[in-house]
Amino acid sequence: MTNPWEEKFSKRTAWMKSSFIRELLKVTNQPDVISFGGGFPAGELFPVERVKEACEKILTENPQKALQYSTTEGYDPLRQYLVDDYRSRGVNIGLQNIQITGGSQQALDFIGRIFVNEGDKLLVESPTYLGALQAWNAYGPEYVTVETDDDGMQVDKIEAIIKEHDPRFIYVLPNFHNPMGVSMSIERRKQLVEISHKYNLPIVEDDPYGKLIFEGEMLPSIAKLDCQFRKGVDNFEGNVIHTSTFSKILAPGLRIGWAIGPEEVIKKMVQAKQGADLQCSTFDQYIAYELVAGDWLPDHIELIKRVYKERRDAMLQAFEDFMPEGTTWTTPAGGLFLWLRLPEGCDSLELFPKAVEQRVAYVPGVPFYPIDGPRNTMRLNFSASDPEKIREGVRRISVMAKNALAGK
Repeated sequence: MTNPWEEKFSKRTAWMKSSFIRELLKVTNQPDVISFGGGFPAGELFPVERVKEACEKILTENPQKALQYSTTEGYDPLRQYLVDDYRSRGVNIGLQNIQITGGSQQALDFIGRIFVNEGDKLLVESPTYLGALQAWNAYGPEYVTVETDDDGMQVDKIEAIIKEHDPRFIYVLPNFHNPMGVSMSIERRKQLVEISHKYNLPIVEDDPYGKLIFEGEMLPSIAKLDCQFRKGVDNFEGNVIHTSTFSKILAPGLRIGWAIGPEEVIKKMVQAKQGADLQCSTFDQYIAYELVAGDWLPDHIELIKRVYKERRDAMLQAFEDFMPEGTTWTTPAGGLFLWLRLPEGCDSLELFPKAVEQRVAYVPGVPFYPIDGPRNTMRLNFSASDPEKIREGVRRISVMAKNALAGK
């Protein structure tokens, strides 16, 4: 029997694909699986007691407003907190420059809605964040790519790409890149801003992990460098749209992220959000504000960083102890992920069903490439497992890799 719905779906649905990672969670979100797959923060570090206190305070002092509809732009005290935080870091925004979103993922979707027409070309890193590709695929773009190395996007290659393809914008993850874990050097950040202004080309700076730095110096955001490039201009009307989230420092279940950008861009985002969901949860925004407004947050972030550094170190040591010769990996200075390259002859996609049988999970590297990528790569999350599980999970992956190399 013919499916009566197939001919009714819009053309757009043909471009929409399921997220490998979200589908993966259905298989691996079981207690006996050691999962390096999702981008999960450590659940045991969630500020549960602080959330309880915040809820009680909100429901005691301001229940009617907290449970009511609110403005599309977001809860003003929360937006003002973000304004003050960014201005303290040299990014000259005002309330007119910020939109609260359902996680930074929704901000990426809105960028697709307001900028991307079918057939438009988008300049992205290779590999890049799978969720951004999923957000934008629905709008029918074509991707042009530039490689990423240990210093981030290879910015020296993008002028030729811009001249040939005239992309709609440049998308970049400068801090603790997802999936590779690398960070863009200060020289490349400055060069990217200069090129952006030379060609009047917007930059979408996606920065969910910037505050989770374990070692080294926190580099200025591309948004800050854009402000500096426009010397003496006390507004945020430059070339950067910046997205971030509370998911990695508070809890992803709150689904509170944001976009900052020029006022005319934010106005379009407001219209997009009105059509999508009217507003983010008022109650969740109140909770987020109560949490971030407290003086405990810096210590909480330091705790997260200490735990994640320990777990990263455990994974790096396990690689040294177990992985076959010829395996290479990145050494992130922060964030949640690192990138593993198995020796030639190992196919991470083909190995994945065997990994599930061995009760260990990772994300094969191929889905992170907008255009065909190498099949011997994988992304591993180190934040959500304790050191003992990390060591055992890496051991299981190493056995499969060695067997593949031996033709078993």
